Amino acid sequence: MAGLPVEAVEASAYVVDADQPEADGTFSWTSTTLVLVQARAGDQTGTGWTYGSCACAAAVEHDLAPVLVGKDALAVPAAWTAMVRALRNIGRPGVAGMALSAVDLALWDLAARVHGIPLHRLLGQVRESVPVYGSGGFTTYDEARLADQLDGWVHGQGISRVKIKIGEDAGSREQRDLDRVAQARSVIGPDAELYVDANGGYSVGQAVRVAGRLAEHDVTWFEEPVSSDDLSGLRHVRSRSEADVAAGEYGFDLAYFQRLCAAEAVDCVQVDVTRCGGPSELGRIAALAAAHGLEVSGHCAPHAHLAALAAVPNLRHLEWFHDHVRIEQLLFDGCAEPTGGSLPLRDDIVGHGLTWRAGAAAPFRVA
Repeated sequence: MAGLPVEAVEASAYVVDADQPEADGTFSWTSTTLVLVQARAGDQTGTGWTYGSCACAAAVEHDLAPVLVGKDALAVPAAWTAMVRALRNIGRPGVAGMALSAVDLALWDLAARVHGIPLHRLLGQVRESVPVYGSGGFTTYDEARLADQLDGWVHGQGISRVKIKIGEDAGSREQRDLDRVAQARSVIGPDAELYVDANGGYSVGQAVRVAGRLAEHDVTWFEEPVSSDDLSGLRHVRSRSEADVAAGEYGFDLAYFQRLCAAEAVDCVQVDVTRCGGPSELGRIAALAAAHGLEVSGHCAPHAHLAALAAVPNLRHLEWFHDHVRIEQLLFDGCAEPTGGSLPLRDDIVGHGLTWRAGAAAPFRVA
């Protein structure tokens, strides 16, 4: 296996319509784009993906693939370093960072498949399952749709942690936010954990005021009450909120997470393996968080995270995000299902265990 060269790295993009229009505090959408990366060596193919612009596919093929072909398929850290260097003049945050993340996941999957073992074993498994929380509750949902979704997670699938969106229209519909939180608590009952995500929709003062009202409904997680770039604002809200304050999903490199942790801005660090630099960087981010006494939580893309988070000792949970669950179940075979609120890890697979459904994906391909 030593010296097995990467023969090709290819990318493609797919747009999947939402099942209905969706929105959070600061953004709305009707479709989601998945950019797929496939890396080949010998008779094995590794698969990675990210959720971002079609431009990610161009970055993979134009900027990253040329530095990877011929590299040792089992030397993933060396490949990661070469990719970071190749992105120097482009800038790593944003499109380039998501391209890097998708390729890194594909390379780790490829290495595990060459070894013939599960990816979580290759990365250093520390747990038998990964706890999840149900996530959706978009601001576009009416009462019936919100109730149906929350009831399905808590009483149908046994997921005891759920999250809804608030901060509607950049914080301009505060009373509706609070009414929806009250409805959510009524639906899930007193025993399930209730989380909210404002996606940076509030000002600092407004977020503090809302935090006080959230306590009335035993909300224990207040995600991005203000912009994730406003570290002092996050810290101010954190100091006045009974709920844990969380942020980090828009972190693209280790340096951002160092600033986030050093600012004492959050109670839990969110990390997105499809943005932060893939499993290679996620492990370093988790170690950095641990050094600050913090846990980490995986943001969206549940099947892309599963193996990497299985190797994180200071893990809190993983987001079972409605859109990405639906897309991954549509486009991949081998998807996991939450059992009593956790995704079990399987030892009868190789790599991350997912197989791309090329035929099912073909109608959605745009690049």
